[in-house]
Amino acid sequence: MTQDLASDAVLAAELRTEQRRLTELYAHLDAARERARSALEQAADAHLGPGGTRQARIEQEVVLAERTRRLARLTAVERGLCFGRIDGLDGAVHRIGRIGLLDEEFEPLLLDWRAPAARPFYTASAADPAGLLRRRHLRTEGRRVVGLDDEAFDLDALDAEGRRTLVGEAALLAELRRTRTGRMREVVATIQAEQDRVIRSGLHGAVVVHGGPGTGKTVAALHRAAYLLYTHREVLERRGVLVIGPNPAFLRYIEQVLPSLGETEVLLRTPGELFPGVRAVDTDQPESAFLKGSERMADVLAEAVRLHQRLPAGDGLLAALDLPLPRRLLAAARERARGLRLPHNAARAEFLRAALRSLARTRADALGRPWDEEEARYAPGELWAEPEVRAALDALWPLLTPQQLVESLLADPERLAPSLSPVERAALHRPPGAPWTVEDVPLLDEAAELLGSDGAERRRAAAAQGRQRADAEAYARGVLQVTGQEGDLDAAALAGRHADDGPYRSTAERAAADREWTFGHVVVDEAQELSALAWRMVMRRIPTRSLTVVGDLAQTSSAAGARDWQEMLGRYLGTRWREERLTVNYRTPAPIMAVAAAWLAAVDPAAVAPESVRADGERPRAVAVTDYAAQLPALLAQDGPGTTGLVVPDGRLAELAHLGALSAAQCKGLEFDAVVVADPAAIRAQSPRGGHDLYVALTRATRRLTVAHHGPLPEPLGAAFETAGRAKMG
Repeated sequence: MTQDLASDAVLAAELRTEQRRLTELYAHLDAARERARSALEQAADAHLGPGGTRQARIEQEVVLAERTRRLARLTAVERGLCFGRIDGLDGAVHRIGRIGLLDEEFEPLLLDWRAPAARPFYTASAADPAGLLRRRHLRTEGRRVVGLDDEAFDLDALDAEGRRTLVGEAALLAELRRTRTGRMREVVATIQAEQDRVIRSGLHGAVVVHGGPGTGKTVAALHRAAYLLYTHREVLERRGVLVIGPNPAFLRYIEQVLPSLGETEVLLRTPGELFPGVRAVDTDQPESAFLKGSERMADVLAEAVRLHQRLPAGDGLLAALDLPLPRRLLAAARERARGLRLPHNAARAEFLRAALRSLARTRADALGRPWDEEEARYAPGELWAEPEVRAALDALWPLLTPQQLVESLLADPERLAPSLSPVERAALHRPPGAPWTVEDVPLLDEAAELLGSDGAERRRAAAAQGRQRADAEAYARGVLQVTGQEGDLDAAALAGRHADDGPYRSTAERAAADREWTFGHVVVDEAQELSALAWRMVMRRIPTRSLTVVGDLAQTSSAAGARDWQEMLGRYLGTRWREERLTVNYRTPAPIMAVAAAWLAAVDPAAVAPESVRADGERPRAVAVTDYAAQLPALLAQDGPGTTGLVVPDGRLAELAHLGALSAAQCKGLEFDAVVVADPAAIRAQSPRGGHDLYVALTRATRRLTVAHHGPLPEPLGAAFETAGRAKMG
């Protein structure tokens, strides 16, 4: 419990003491940055210099990248370098910060918040002080200490000087009262014990972080990613960490959290961006989303692949070549290729080999030519060189991209999805050329698994590399001729000396471009929204099953989303997962949460709303309006300083886009000082999960909630607002 026992004079003295130490820490940080900058410049000079083997230049690229990362980490921790101090029963005093700093004798000046010795800063309590006498929070602005908050765990054990210098108020509540900026802040200075359990969980297996609105699920998960990168850096920097968030607005909201903690080797993606080259934002209607998200679609896609492996209706003839196309031989070639159980594009090579060999023998027999070893070697190649033959066989077993397969399925489900019902085929159908939706991305990923590669891309890359090498040698010969050194140096050696695979790419950059990249750890936020097929896509990227799964089943909006964690995750994880429940709402004041909890009890009686830590706060208000477009601007203007969010039904997004309106799905994971929820009845009615959408909308505010409605409020929302009074407009 915070003790406010110090006079103004004592507080001023303690501020001066902490300021001196903070100034020393920043001096060490500046020195470390200067060393890192100098090392980076040396690496850059070495990389730009002439000579060296190809291997040496690659090693130089790696050193350059590592030193770049080091400088980036040191730069990222400028704000809030040191935020805490712990005084132990043994007399030891440690300061806690974003990174660790050592003095010239390699003694710790600042403990990294992830270090084991720093853990009591987060876990100590009156019931279990974890060996601490005191925990101090430092509030800083830039490089200046502006406030101190102390918690004493054993006043009797403190000496007179220790008791005299206790200062401040509760650090957590002070943080919660701060105005929002539109970006998520790391909470490294105010992590609570239940969040710390999540953060310091081991690398192996999966942790499901389940908690209601405002319980700190996301920040706990991001701090866990930073903790794992610190603890298992060698593994995770090589493979990287993937963070999956529900939408682009959410990723913009959290994008500075990990860099501010000194971590940069993290790839942030939405589910609509997990297939390289595709950035899907739009979503499907509930009936289509439900179908596309079901695991049945894996079988539907496999069926569509087989239907692209065609046979002619009967025996055919290539007229220009007078070449028969016996259906029996083509069927045998198809079965031979299918028997290999390879992906479609990889098996295509065997189909072509078998078909060409059979057709070549058929032609030799028709021409009376002997079928000997030489004929068997050359005749199939001669046939493949004929455009008419290539066109005929390509039509029977085409080379397909995932985009071609999925687009053909959606455009023609009557032919390519015969196992679906007519109603399901109608829900799946979409005209060719329509933009990809978020629900299409798992279909594309599944299609890529089924299709595989025919190896042509690797052959093209090798050929391009060969052409580049030849061009480099030709250029080198020209240089040697001009400089008169033609007899002294070898052109190939000179070209090889300056050959390069291109600039070094970070782990995150390489992972973003490679669909088959597997990560060291994956964080999935708003995980309740992922469909069964989307989970198949995620699990391909993390074969070790090292996951942080963040969600709240009471906030599930998607028709294909989770209703039960075991049902969704058990098939992949078995028993290798555990659930951590966060139960305290740090975001939403109790008066607002009371309204949201009443609504949740009506739409999901089994769900339990989290308990607000903040009992104070403004009462939410319901405002009757007659014209949303005309009257909402005035309501938004009333909300004063800080950020304001406007949440509207999906059907009003276009109408109110000029006001910065968001749908319930778009505001998931976000928070605002003030929130205006417009037309709650329409949000409730927009989908089978509309009641859960409205619960999400009602729980985004940290200070003020206004519900604008036309007509009666849906019950029990109306009853919940009765005690808050009504305002009228228009």
